[in-house]
Amino acid sequence: MINIYYRQHDKIVRESDLRTLPQIDPLNVVWVDLNRLDELETRYISNKFGINLSEKQEQEEIESSSRYHETNKIIVANSNFLFQQGDTYISDPASFILKNNYLITHRTNEFRSFTEISKRVISAPKSFPSGYHVMLSIFENRIDFDADLLENIAREISRIGKFMGAEQKADKEILIRATQLQEMTMLLRQNMIDKQRMISAMLRSDHFPKDCYDRLRMMIKDVNSLMDHTTFSFDRLEYLQDTFLGLINIEQNKIIKLFTVASVVFLPPTLVASIYGMNFDVLPELHWKYGYLFALALMLLSSLTTLWIFRRNRWL
Repeated sequence: MINIYYRQHDKIVRESDLRTLPQIDPLNVVWVDLNRLDELETRYISNKFGINLSEKQEQEEIESSSRYHETNKIIVANSNFLFQQGDTYISDPASFILKNNYLITHRTNEFRSFTEISKRVISAPKSFPSGYHVMLSIFENRIDFDADLLENIAREISRIGKFMGAEQKADKEILIRATQLQEMTMLLRQNMIDKQRMISAMLRSDHFPKDCYDRLRMMIKDVNSLMDHTTFSFDRLEYLQDTFLGLINIEQNKIIKLFTVASVVFLPPTLVASIYGMNFDVLPELHWKYGYLFALALMLLSSLTTLWIFRRNRWL
């Protein structure tokens, strides 16, 4: 899918028909958004704008030269974006190419940031005098989205903490959810590091319009703040997991304690039964009329005495 945003009088309009591209003045182009291109479309766009569109493998490389590089005529940046899939989030790369004052984006998934900025480009054209401003707006929106995601994770962590504090018991579902939140926090932190590197490189560049640098400095502050929050959330999740394991140990100790008490309580009756089960010829109680009742009473008394000792010492 191809969306071309270009100036027409005092408005910015969108065109999705690739056949109309030759009729559009390149000087009026603000943003070309490319999503899931086929091989023919990729070749046409590359030839039309004189660029090389990165393969997904190249977009995912972590080397600094692959994430951001610039020349006198062009800036190429690759950054990861999160998108929701079921109950979790997945990271996927997107390419940004700045050339001749317009922006070309290349991606293979739908990102909320792109959808929202595309609406704003049309509704508020004066806020987007160039492709540089479109790119910054996408990153600003992405950072806001990451902040919302981090707030949701923090609320979920607080809910888990309150549940564990109220119930005082270990729940398998809680541990699974805490592990999922930990993975999401790690993924979010990785994306924040990626944004930090990207924005820092933009700040060092001389190609951006002067009014963009204040926005870049504000973004780097927001990213640093979010990274601190992700560290705090990760530490809280580790603490909850340690608490969870502690509750499991307490429950296991209770079970072990129960078996220990039971074995100790039945130890004296077992001893009595063992004594009267010995094969000696002379055991006076064997021929006593009340010998059987005496043995039962002795067993019961020894068990009750053991329980009383446990109660007295508050071991139960």
